Amino acid sequence: MKEKLLLGIFFILFSGIAAGCGNGGGSGNSSEDAVELEMYSWRTEDRSAYEEIIAAFEEENPDIKIKFNPFEATEYNTILTNALVSGTGPDIVQLRPYTGARTIADNGYLVALDDIEGLDNFDETYLEAAQGSDGNTYGIPLSLNIGLIYYNIDIFNEYGLEPPETWDDFIAVSQELKNNGVTPLSVGGREAWLLSMLHGVITPTAYGGNDFVEDITEGEADLTDPRMMESLDRMEELTEYIADDFMALDDADSTALFYTEEAAMYVNGDFQLEVLENSNPDLSIGVIPGFKEEGSDDPLVMNWVDGSYGVVEGTEHEEEALKFMEFMASPEFGQLFTDNLTRVSAVEGVTASHDIVKQIMEASEANSTPYLMLVEYGLGSPSTKGIFEDGLQGMYLGEITKEELLEQSQENAERAAEEGVEELEMIEEDE
Repeated sequence: MKEKLLLGIFFILFSGIAAGCGNGGGSGNSSEDAVELEMYSWRTEDRSAYEEIIAAFEEENPDIKIKFNPFEATEYNTILTNALVSGTGPDIVQLRPYTGARTIADNGYLVALDDIEGLDNFDETYLEAAQGSDGNTYGIPLSLNIGLIYYNIDIFNEYGLEPPETWDDFIAVSQELKNNGVTPLSVGGREAWLLSMLHGVITPTAYGGNDFVEDITEGEADLTDPRMMESLDRMEELTEYIADDFMALDDADSTALFYTEEAAMYVNGDFQLEVLENSNPDLSIGVIPGFKEEGSDDPLVMNWVDGSYGVVEGTEHEEEALKFMEFMASPEFGQLFTDNLTRVSAVEGVTASHDIVKQIMEASEANSTPYLMLVEYGLGSPSTKGIFEDGLQGMYLGEITKEELLEQSQENAERAAEEGVEELEMIEEDE
């Protein structure tokens, strides 16, 4: 009897040990043993999509866990800068494109990614958006953003209108809508960046598109060029077709005017497509990717790389973070990104199932031009982009002339170029 009792106790103890081993306790793959990487972002609205994307990575890499930690976009730069400077930063960070990434890289806060597998899945010009002054790549490009004019198909059909292909067509369509008591275009001017977005979408065929960009980069033209004045003339002409109080409207207000069908058209990036569809699933949305240049069969589409992800220099888990970078550079990630976020992935070879995303991808591939103010004029504090869009606000409010706007923008561009990339310092938050 005593022997049976001892055997029973031994069996219970052995079963408990075996159960512990079978639970992954000694495998190194349990959630308790996994390395956790913290990942910063400015896209709070993308949380659920990233959770699905991250789950796919973690399934293949059970020894690595990713904690997605997004902040409000308006607060992100301050939070990230202070975290990096104080040495309390995360392992992986979302980087603003072009000068945003370059500033952080040049200050020594990022790990170079040139040797990771998958960089050849990107167009070289996309990688330039996440490179330092040394030419090394410090971020994995996330998405290709495209500036659009959204239009309400039902309203256009009601008045027998075709989507405009040129600027002259656009003015004619806007006038017809106005004649019928419909607000032609929803635009917000309260947030200055909305005005530079508007400029980027509707004026490339006014200033000459890529020919002008080339002249700018080669030093053969600047922002006081007559071609830029033509672009401001176009912005000024537009005021006749926007709501009278558009300078009091923010992004949410202008978006709502369109999805509540009070305005027939709306200008913003393709990243607003999901917002519009979620806000009004019955909305009949069409898109105008840009206007055609004279002699061209394809519209000239304004695009830019919208951010990238990089690894923070000094992280205790660099090897694991680099593995996640390789995942982000893969076609698998690109497809998950496009499918879950209704966006254009920067990874080559990704196909879109959404008809509008497919349309704008094809248009961008056929004939594109960069977002001039963001790509070429993001340097400096304040940046020339910021001076330009603040100047647009002043122009619409009658506080500054078009000539003064361009002169001030060019003066800032020269100052920023002379000063170069700024040193990162702690930012004091306003109380």
